[in-house]
Amino acid sequence: MNPTLPLLLGISTAVIGTLPPGLLNMTAAKVSMRDGRNRALWFAFGASVIVFFQTLLAVLFARFIDRRADISAVLQEIGFVIFSLLTIYFLWVAKKPKTNKKKEEVKMRSKTSRFFMGMLLSSLNLFPVPYYVFVSVTLGSYDYFIFDSYFIYAFSFGTAIAAFLVFFGYISFFKGKQNNASFLSKNINYIIGSITGVVALLTLFRIIFR
Repeated sequence: MNPTLPLLLGISTAVIGTLPPGLLNMTAAKVSMRDGRNRALWFAFGASVIVFFQTLLAVLFARFIDRRADISAVLQEIGFVIFSLLTIYFLWVAKKPKTNKKKEEVKMRSKTSRFFMGMLLSSLNLFPVPYYVFVSVTLGSYDYFIFDSYFIYAFSFGTAIAAFLVFFGYISFFKGKQNNASFLSKNINYIIGSITGVVALLTLFRIIFR
């Protein structure tokens, strides 16, 4: 077995799953514009740490979850509730501007707060768990995935690396678009809320017609 295979598989599958605009990468762009690039990178690092553990958990229980339709149904229901709450937050709560700028500036000085913010939002995002369950089981059926310790940890590490690189790409792209920064800063909550709303609707559709 090629020792780099699980790492490359983790990177490639994570890029596919993380590259489309989503809650985490759009929030990373938002943090970059409001708080600066360094704090956005801390956010990305915190989110990537959770991606590693989510992938690890997904792969460890991949075969078990894949064989139990009832567990998949529970995950879908939990995901629907979480994304519905996030949609309500971003569309009706977070869009309201803060009146006390001094307090906001104090919060922006803390890099560790952005790190834990990344960990929190990444923990609320349940998409990686069923995604990597599906990926690992599918690759395993073609003998590209081996459920041993090295393969599992290397694959999970690869997904974390890829997630961080995708977040870094979003941070760099939106940071360089200074002309669009004002528009995006004012409307990014609507963008994120719309994304989570679509995910919630798709999840609800799956729950109803499963």
